[in-house]
Amino acid sequence: MIGIFDSGLGGLTVTRAIHERLPTADLLYLADSAYCPYGPRPVEEIRARALACGQWLVEQGAQIVVVACNTATAAAIEVLRSTLPVPVVGMEPGVKPAVAATRRGKVAVMATSGTLASDRFRALINAYAAEVEVYALACPDLVEQVEAGAIADEYTKTLIANHLAAAADADVIVLGCTHFPPLTPLIRACAGPEVTIIDTGPAVAAQTARIAERIGLPRGEGTLRCFTTGDPEAIAQALVHVWGEPLPLTAVRIESVPTAPSLVIC
Repeated sequence: MIGIFDSGLGGLTVTRAIHERLPTADLLYLADSAYCPYGPRPVEEIRARALACGQWLVEQGAQIVVVACNTATAAAIEVLRSTLPVPVVGMEPGVKPAVAATRRGKVAVMATSGTLASDRFRALINAYAAEVEVYALACPDLVEQVEAGAIADEYTKTLIANHLAAAADADVIVLGCTHFPPLTPLIRACAGPEVTIIDTGPAVAAQTARIAERIGLPRGEGTLRCFTTGDPEAIAQALVHVWGEPLPLTAVRIESVPTAPSLVIC
């Protein structure tokens, strides 16, 4: 079984990519909705939540844990990999493919403030985008719109247009948050048909598939079970908008796991 978690419903976009790549794998999805969004929270709190969610997934039988959240990856991937007894797949904004795709040398990254302020993001820019102009666009309001199920809303489109106005000459847009792929039609409408939009979900699914093959992940029935630390009724309708159809959703309480404040995240 593959366990996947995010602060909310955005990680379902990665879950879909994994299901398409590994249709017989059983999937367990956890939305840490009681703490969504992660972006504005202190790094220590995000790290504690990520470790709690990862440990819970392992306790349920997950043989691979996928951190379907750029913010949680930036804050906690090292502690997860050093603590959990199973392989851990993280994700990060697709800066490298964006630099390869740009013709104008101008790239926009739409993400949370937590992701954009992280050492991992700065390392990505230094490693791959030193010769490229990168517009770092913090879009926490778009996370809230997706969590509300407003993925085709005119107000959401207005928010997107306002964000992209600061990067009007970018010819590549990186979706640096798993909440943003459902907004691709609105982003495309605002950015224009000539702009390349990069979603790293398929790359995460490919890496998960490689690990599944390496560890000999048993074939399952292709099931998907979904849990939330929040109120299932409060997010059920938004889940339909993100996933495309209703999914059974069960509430679960997961206590935070304290982590060492001195740990340095690279």
